[in-house]
Amino acid sequence: IDILKSRILDNQTVFLDENQLQILFEKAPYLVSMATEDLSELSPEDFIQEYQQGTLYMPSPTIEPTIGVIDTLFDKRVYFGEWVEYHDMIDDNLPKNPDDYRHGTAVDSIIVDGARLNPWLDDGCGRFRVRHFGVAIGSKFSSFTITKQIKEIIANNKDIKVWNISLGSNQEVNDNFISAEAAILDKIQYENDVIFVVAGTNKPSADIEKIGSPADSINSMVVNAVTQNGLSTKYARRGLALSFFAKPDVSYYGGSEEKYIKVCEPLGEANVAGTSFAAPWIARKLSYLIDILGLNREVAKAMIIDAARDWNEKPTPEEVALYGHGIVPIKIDDIVYTKEDEIKFLVYDVSEKWNTYNYYFPVPIKNDKYPYIARATMCYFPMCDRTQGVDYTNTELNLHFGRINNKGKIEDIKGDKQNQDVILDNERFFLLEGEARERFRKWDNVKYVAERPKNRMMPKKSYKNKNWGMEIKTNNRLDPKDGMGIRFGVVVTLKEINGVNRIDEFIKNCTLNGWLVNKIDVQTRVDINKKVNEDIEFE
Repeated sequence: IDILKSRILDNQTVFLDENQLQILFEKAPYLVSMATEDLSELSPEDFIQEYQQGTLYMPSPTIEPTIGVIDTLFDKRVYFGEWVEYHDMIDDNLPKNPDDYRHGTAVDSIIVDGARLNPWLDDGCGRFRVRHFGVAIGSKFSSFTITKQIKEIIANNKDIKVWNISLGSNQEVNDNFISAEAAILDKIQYENDVIFVVAGTNKPSADIEKIGSPADSINSMVVNAVTQNGLSTKYARRGLALSFFAKPDVSYYGGSEEKYIKVCEPLGEANVAGTSFAAPWIARKLSYLIDILGLNREVAKAMIIDAARDWNEKPTPEEVALYGHGIVPIKIDDIVYTKEDEIKFLVYDVSEKWNTYNYYFPVPIKNDKYPYIARATMCYFPMCDRTQGVDYTNTELNLHFGRINNKGKIEDIKGDKQNQDVILDNERFFLLEGEARERFRKWDNVKYVAERPKNRMMPKKSYKNKNWGMEIKTNNRLDPKDGMGIRFGVVVTLKEINGVNRIDEFIKNCTLNGWLVNKIDVQTRVDINKKVNEDIEFE
């Protein structure tokens, strides 16, 4: 098949015309905007009247963070138009009709002013500016063209860390390899300090069950939709990706018959439902954590997944396929602030060698015992290779966390013996690959290890070394260099079983042990963000 250079995306992806496709016996995938039709559409007159009454005043943007949106077109005439920097990427020769502006404008309205339009979803994050790239018109558009544009857009807008993509394919993903669109998103995230928030795709018909591309992107934060009561919606599709990775990652409220999401479309207010309208809420939270609180994307992703999962140590496969790690709390404070009976700390570093990290944490003791149950959530953005099929991620970071025993080894809270020279009764401990994947999520880029809360919880004994330890072991599937320089973020939570607040004691112990402890004081971080973004005029 003769192909023009302009039709080649990368080594694994090409764009073919109809005749070439017949040779390959393949149908071209198409992306569609992930919005369901509103069941209770108002007439335009009602729209305009409500829109003029309720959403007239909007202050001008100042120092608010910017979220990138890649979607259908945007109508600049809406009341929040000043908050959106719009770039039309569609060829001028293509016809554009009013419907092409609805989806993109609606998504932007959630990011900019979602909390005012939906008071029940007021997350406390404030407003955000949007840099909107209109890449799609009509109900269907070529995923090849859009994927090529996404690469270009990210390369030219390095200042934006969080990107929202509420577009997806009607077709189901393949169990044996990642879609071309998702592979490109994963590559972009490995090479750049950005994170994509991707809608979990909707059912175009009853017989389509599994998620569509690019919702199988492993490095992205994929969001499925739930109803106001926290149940899966009729239109939500299910994971997993490659029968292993938890896709969707998390769930959020996307509108349903019991309570729709209110958005602003070109003609005014509309009630909508779809995974498209769940994803922007998570983009808001990520941008707040990254752009305002100054956390990096690995820690921010880990915090959101950790908050959604909480202490649910073993969700059923059905729950993971529909909800991912769980439903993210509405209030940003529930993600950032620690409960009274918990100690929470964040670890962030770069993996350089096979076993680079031995962290020692002076966890407070009571009567020479540790009255806690523990959990840790780790995220990283590995290099991936689509040609490897189900062996998609190239790098495995193996997390060990627990007390340090008298032999100087970590007593892992999950009993994970991977990568350890453990000899029991003069026999080496072997772990088969299948068991390592099933029990310890080997090769998954999101690790969650936790102890299960029980009715009668006993304090743990302490050893001579009064510290807890954390180790990160790095394995590479193909090239040893793949894992070098991979950044990771870990969120650790210690829950006091008697409900006692020991955070101050923990901070004091850390300081005495030479740690530099930075409390995440939200108000101070917000104030710093304001100061940093002030314009100074010299006389």
